[in-house]
Amino acid sequence: MKSTPISLNITFMYIRFAYLILIASTSPVLVKPFISYEGVEDVVSGYIGGHKENPSYKEVSSGETGHYEAVKIIFDNDKIKYTEILNIFWKQIDPQDESGQFADRGSQYRTAIFYTNEKQRQEAEEAKKSIQDLYYNGKEIATDILEAGDFYPAEDYHQNYCKTNSKHYSVYYKNSGRYNFVKAKWDRNNLNRNSLRNSLKDIEFEVTQNDMTEVPFENEYFDNFEKGIYVDLVDGRPLFSSKDKFDSGCGWPAFSRPIEDTVLMERTDYSFGMERTEVRSLGSNCHLGHVFNDNPFSEDGLRYCINSAAIKFISYDKMEECGYGEYKKYVK
Repeated sequence: MKSTPISLNITFMYIRFAYLILIASTSPVLVKPFISYEGVEDVVSGYIGGHKENPSYKEVSSGETGHYEAVKIIFDNDKIKYTEILNIFWKQIDPQDESGQFADRGSQYRTAIFYTNEKQRQEAEEAKKSIQDLYYNGKEIATDILEAGDFYPAEDYHQNYCKTNSKHYSVYYKNSGRYNFVKAKWDRNNLNRNSLRNSLKDIEFEVTQNDMTEVPFENEYFDNFEKGIYVDLVDGRPLFSSKDKFDSGCGWPAFSRPIEDTVLMERTDYSFGMERTEVRSLGSNCHLGHVFNDNPFSEDGLRYCINSAAIKFISYDKMEECGYGEYKKYVK
């Protein structure tokens, strides 16, 4: 039987190790957006919400079991918060689609958040209301918030699909309609886009809002190795430390890791006929650059290639004055 990625539809949590189940069409598609974050211990594809015990993929796909295709996310609540995971989730889906997600049609592909306690329910409801008001002009969105019942892990061939079937995953993600929707809705539609056009320099706006890449070796920070931190140009969130900056010879600032794992968001980028991993700021949703696996100076081999026009440098001796004193520990 041909394997197909399962939908992402659910979110669960515990304390300290919590879990949540997110549903948003083809659950294996929702594995990749979460597995790179520190504090996410495991992401399991499966089924929830129906009446059939231990259902198979074929049975769930028929739409007759009542189950959603979903992912169960197990995470360390001391390292990543429930609300941060919800924020990532909303930016992977079309919450106004009542009949599925993108190319996947049927009740099993609807979006939902399954909560495991009252605190989760309240935070999910608040997040839904915020998304609805800010991004959908108050129009009701279709994502259900439901109490979690039994979760049934999917077949082995569905687990870690983005890694075990990376080529098929990439083709599916790109051609299902999800990629184009996410780019149009989230990456090119920041709430303050018009004000940013007036406050940012042309190159800063084009890089952060239109995903442009600046000229190598002719940008502000590619050869800056002064002690300090680099923050998001738009919202000021700390992103990288000088301690992790190195000369990669590429002509852009290069870092081996972010200052904290939860400040970045990664997306597959198919522009210019290539397949790369784009890096965006999770707070402002601004384009920063790309991450590559060619760093000889780190154990995991990651090189974050970042546009100078997307960041601002705060020198170590100015960090306290600028309100970043608590981040000095990341520079020493």
